[in-house]
Amino acid sequence: MQRYFANTKKDNLLFLNKEDIYHIKTVMRMKQDDKIEVVFEEKLHICKLDSNYNAIIEQILDSNIQKKQYILCIPVLQEQKMSFILQKATELGVDLIIPILTTRSMVKVTGKETQKLERWKRICKEASEQSKRLTIPKITAIKKITDLDISGLKIVCSVKEKNNTLKKILHNNKKYDRIVMVVGPEGGLTELEEQSLIKLGFIPVSLGKNILRVETVPIYLLSILNYEME
Repeated sequence: MQRYFANTKKDNLLFLNKEDIYHIKTVMRMKQDDKIEVVFEEKLHICKLDSNYNAIIEQILDSNIQKKQYILCIPVLQEQKMSFILQKATELGVDLIIPILTTRSMVKVTGKETQKLERWKRICKEASEQSKRLTIPKITAIKKITDLDISGLKIVCSVKEKNNTLKKILHNNKKYDRIVMVVGPEGGLTELEEQSLIKLGFIPVSLGKNILRVETVPIYLLSILNYEME
């Protein structure tokens, strides 16, 4: 069954947004009484469509799966790479995405912040539906590195670090419920940026001998976290 997210509920009805209704009618060619999955307040509802394409609740499947919270801080990139990271990070269970401006960021965002943020949210929503998630990752406004004063186990990917591997740090820090990861842009973070993060409590982490593309790093990180921590 196709999965959608609803923002509004009244009695036994869940209401979908216009874009989802268009997708149901035009792309999926569904009709009245066809079944869909609808997520509302992190609960999965099995529904059938009424004549107005509202979702009539037939069954509620509650999920109380608890996991660590994954926060991913990524540089603002060209749209193709940004879209790829948002999709794959969503599929791999990221909870919060923080776009950051770095010295070596090549993309200008002045005057386009709202437009970009709406597009990024839409990508995460669609990826959440495709991957059958019960939540949609939240995306914050674009921040500076000095704004990343967040609690939790905090790591920054570093090309200079040789000894601290991700596996070693995870095995030595199993009590944290939140893991915050900072990924640098192409060319990496500057020395000043990395030192600023270290002052905020971030631990420099080596990702191995090979230099990875910026869009590969989040997949690498989240895949290891899922293997080690779930």
